[in-house]
Amino acid sequence: MTVTTENAGRTIEANGIATHYHDVGSGDPVLLLHGSGPGVSAWANWQRVIPPLAESHRVLALDIVGFGHTDRPADIRYSLQTWVDHVWGFLDALGIERASIVGNSLGGRIAVAMAIQQPERVSKMVLMGSPGPGMTPSEGLIALRGYEPSYEAMRELLVTYFAVDPTIITPELVQIRHEASVAPGVHETYRAMFSDPEHSGADLAFNLDELAQLATPTLIVHGREDRVIPLESGISMLTTLPNADLHVFSRCGHWTQIERSGEFVAVVDQFLSS
Repeated sequence: MTVTTENAGRTIEANGIATHYHDVGSGDPVLLLHGSGPGVSAWANWQRVIPPLAESHRVLALDIVGFGHTDRPADIRYSLQTWVDHVWGFLDALGIERASIVGNSLGGRIAVAMAIQQPERVSKMVLMGSPGPGMTPSEGLIALRGYEPSYEAMRELLVTYFAVDPTIITPELVQIRHEASVAPGVHETYRAMFSDPEHSGADLAFNLDELAQLATPTLIVHGREDRVIPLESGISMLTTLPNADLHVFSRCGHWTQIERSGEFVAVVDQFLSS
């Protein structure tokens, strides 16, 4: 198995957008969709998950348009459908007809939209720390959207809202996320997609009838102490989706894949392989 790094990613044209991604392992394809926090990228989000999952799956992780190392077209209008279309374009560019999807936070919302639109192309879904029906903006989500770049602001954000155990927030992690958040054009795009009226990145509402008819096998994974997307959102999704199970990690915040990475991989791998 090839172990990847941030700089070992590839680039492919997806819907005319130069898209940065990682492609590791072999077997049934599993698509990893990252969240929307400042400084996020596929590698920042999934670096502890990609190598072990790639032992039994073909793992694909892209930087969704507007994030990471993927191009940010000047004329793009950010919205849920924009992100969905970009991910479909990415799968089409690789010739992948059907895949399982593991989505973190915003990535989970994108996964649900994809499964509603083309259910025949989504084998299974894992929704990790993802929004659910009726969710209102939490204190943590408001703090994410209001982030103004600085090392100290990034450290405060990660320590306060992302992890229960502050010792996992190392200076190196803070520096990596901070540097990513201040790369040319990144912060301007981040603020615009969620607050500029020309974009609708914050409009992530669900249609309950569509959810109730979505039969895709789904595993909902949530940290009990998640302060960005509270556990109640996972429970709301559980009670709405007809074919969903819920796994809750105690003493765990929004970063299940980092705080409890080994257990997270074991639970997800068992679900995907069953």
